[in-house]
Amino acid sequence: MLYEGSCHCGNVAFEVEGEFTEALDCNCSLCRRRGGLLAFVPREKLVLTTPEDNVSTYTFNRHVIQHHFCANCGIAPFGEAVGPNGAAMASINLRCIPAVDIGALTVKAYDGAAR
Repeated sequence: MLYEGSCHCGNVAFEVEGEFTEALDCNCSLCRRRGGLLAFVPREKLVLTTPEDNVSTYTFNRHVIQHHFCANCGIAPFGEAVGPNGAAMASINLRCIPAVDIGALTVKAYDGAAR
């Protein structure tokens, strides 16, 4: 299924293809503070629909994940990294996709603080 998502102000918007029934609730120092619920897709399933210049990026710790956010409203709709199999991946903040029923998701805890 194709979904549309964005930050709060719409400055960073995207389309993503996937079936979202589960989400990860990560407890790393960043995710814990921002409260996102994450799902992962191959990077090619995410298409930015706003100019790339609208995206700001933050990295921390080992600097392997590009955490993207909107510099205008501060919302972080997605990130990018390379998965364990070497393929480019996108982590989607499902809270940034209005059509996803957050209450219907199976939410699994992920211990990102242990990494």
